[in-house]
Amino acid sequence: MVSPYGKMGNHEMGPPWLIPMLSASYFIPCAVHGESNKSECNMFCLDCMGSAFCSSCLIYHRDHRVVQIRRSSYHNVVRVNEMQKYIDISCVQTYIINSAKIVFLNERPQPRPGKGVTNTCEICCRSLLDSFRFCSLGCKLGGMKRGDPDLTFALKLKQNRDPFFGGSESDDSSTPKKIRRTYAFNRLMDGLSIYSSNNDGAESSGDDAATNISPATLPNFNHRNARRRKGIPHRAPF
Repeated sequence: MVSPYGKMGNHEMGPPWLIPMLSASYFIPCAVHGESNKSECNMFCLDCMGSAFCSSCLIYHRDHRVVQIRRSSYHNVVRVNEMQKYIDISCVQTYIINSAKIVFLNERPQPRPGKGVTNTCEICCRSLLDSFRFCSLGCKLGGMKRGDPDLTFALKLKQNRDPFFGGSESDDSSTPKKIRRTYAFNRLMDGLSIYSSNNDGAESSGDDAATNISPATLPNFNHRNARRRKGIPHRAPF
């Protein structure tokens, strides 16, 4: 089945690499570079969709989409800025760890929610903020398996790009603003230069006058009168 937002796998349950990424074993010694100092398998390739690998194996995944898996409280996490380029992580609560926003991969059951908790994960009952429904990507996947039509991992495409198969969504909204500012600045400088040339005796047309930005005319000020001291006042005769 093909999604209107892009190709999906496993009956609209997300991209084909999502389940392999969630179920992979991380932070185990690499079978190839086990004797290396950095032999922990904390990388996953979204193109190969195989097992996790260490940083020394990156040479075999050139030009591939690779994400780094990290750990927090013995649970696997991934940074939001890496994952949101490929899937929609809405409804999943994010956390800030070491000054970076992260999202958990799999569920973290919490049988006894804290006192005063009003919102919990719909799958594993972990305490959440009121604006979220799930505590991890795996729990959101579980909510989709229940048949919730409002849930999706698909990103809206930009310029016919498929985020699941080799496309990342970049926010280029800042570029037009910079262009507009530069254009306005150039118009301002052009207006000032036209104003300077008109003072030399050149006549401007009506169109040029509309675009000129000229300073307001200053009032006449007589400095000689300002420096003159008042004389002795003359009184009228009695």
